[in-house]
Amino acid sequence: MTKSTKIMDMSTAEVVQSIQSGELRICVIGIGRIGLPTALSFANSGLPTTGVDINAQLVSMINSGVFPLKDEPGYDVIFENVIRDKKFTATTKIEDAVPVSDVILLSLPTPMDDNKVPNYSALKSVGKQLHDLLSPGSLVIIESTVEPGFVEDEMTPIIEGDKSRLIAGKNFGIGVCPETANPGQIMNDFERLPRLVGAIDDKIANIITRIYKHVFTVDLIPMPDCKTANAVKLTTNVFRDINIAFVNELAVLFEKIGIDIMKVLEAAKTKYNFQVHYPGAGVGGPCLPVNSYQMLNLAKRVNANSLKIVKTSREVNESMPEHVIDILKNAFDEAGKNIKNSHVLILGVSYKPDVKDIQLTPAEQVIDKLKELQANVRIYDPHFKSSEVFGIKTEHNLVDVLKDVDAVILVTAHKEFHDLEPTFLVTKMKTPIVVDSRGIIDQHAAKKAGLIYRGLGRGKV
Repeated sequence: MTKSTKIMDMSTAEVVQSIQSGELRICVIGIGRIGLPTALSFANSGLPTTGVDINAQLVSMINSGVFPLKDEPGYDVIFENVIRDKKFTATTKIEDAVPVSDVILLSLPTPMDDNKVPNYSALKSVGKQLHDLLSPGSLVIIESTVEPGFVEDEMTPIIEGDKSRLIAGKNFGIGVCPETANPGQIMNDFERLPRLVGAIDDKIANIITRIYKHVFTVDLIPMPDCKTANAVKLTTNVFRDINIAFVNELAVLFEKIGIDIMKVLEAAKTKYNFQVHYPGAGVGGPCLPVNSYQMLNLAKRVNANSLKIVKTSREVNESMPEHVIDILKNAFDEAGKNIKNSHVLILGVSYKPDVKDIQLTPAEQVIDKLKELQANVRIYDPHFKSSEVFGIKTEHNLVDVLKDVDAVILVTAHKEFHDLEPTFLVTKMKTPIVVDSRGIIDQHAAKKAGLIYRGLGRGKV
C-alpha cells in the first residue's frame, strides 16, 4: 500500500493497517451539537481529523482551544487532548479538507422548512461540492438523519453528477451510520448505544464497520442498505413522538375527571411491557418533530395514504402549548386577575432539560401566545442567563424576578427547578400562580402552601 492509496482501493488488510497506524484521514463536515463530539471521538481514537463548518466563529473558537459544548460532559477533556496532540483542527475551507481526506463524514442539519417539509439543502449543497472535490477512492458516510431513500435517490446522484468522474461503488463509496446520541448525554450514548451500518454494497459496509469499531466500543448492526438503516432511525424517534402524544391526550382527559397522570404512569410502568413516556408543553428539538415529518414526507412521496397516527400525533403535540395557556387562564380566573398586562415568568426555554438548545422548543409557542394575550413575558433559564431569547432579555437571578411576577409557567424541567419548594414560591411571588407542565412540583404541597397550582394532567386536589 502506498501512502497515496485511497481507502476504497485498499484490501481489507490494508484498511485495518491504515486504521491501526493512524494513517486514515478523516473529515467531518458539520461540527455542531453531534458533529463535534463525533469528530473528537475519531481524533481521540488516533485518526487525524479535520472538522469543516461554515460557522467561522465556531471554527475560530475551536482552533483557539475553547470548547463550545459546555453541556456535554466528558468531551471537554477529549477536546483538550486532541487539540494539544494536533489530532484535530477545524476549518471553514471545505476545498482544503475534502481532497486530502480518505473518509468524509456528513453531520449536517436536516430541519423543516416553514411548510413542515424536511429541508435537505445543507446536505445537497455539500453533495454538489463533493462532486468537484472528492478524490476518487474516498468514502462518504452520512450520519445526518434523513428519510429512507434519500441517500440512494438524491444524495448519491448529486455527488456523481454526470458520472464522468465519480461513480458510486466503483471509484467512491457511500454509506450511512445514523447518529443515535441524546444531547446532553452524547458521550454516554456513544459508549452505550448500538450503531446501524448501511451502504450501497457489502464491501463498503464492511469498511465502515471496521472504521467505527476502531472508534466506538458499541455493537454495530449491519443493515441491508442505507434506506433500511435510516428507516430504523426514524422508527425509533417517531415511536416516541406518537407515545408522547398518547400520554398528552390522556393528561388532558384526566385533568377533567380528577386523575393525576403522574400517578397513573408510575403504576403503569411496573408492567413489564409498558414503556413510560411523560406529558409536557410540547415536543421540541431537531429530532422528534422533524423525524415525524420526514416519515410523513416519505409517505407522501410514494403516494401512501397511511401514517394517519403520525399526523395526528404531531397535531396533538403541537396543540400542547395552547393547552398550557388554557390552564394558565383558568388559574388567573381563580385568582380574580386579568392576564392582560400581567407578568408571567417562563421557567426554562430549552427544548429539553439541562442542555443549552432552543431548537423547536415549545417555550416559543407558549411565549407567542402570552404576547397575543398582552401579558408581559419574563424568562429565566440557567443556560440562558442575561442573554436574549425570542426577543426577550432573560433574567440573571430567579429570586430577584419572582417578586415582580403574577404567574410562573414551568416549561423545561432543568435540574435546578426540581428543588423549587411551593412555600418558597408563595413567599416570593407577587401572585402565587404556578403552571407546572412537567409534573415536578408536588401538587398536595402546592395546595398546602397556598399556591394557585395547575399541573398538566394532574387533576385537582
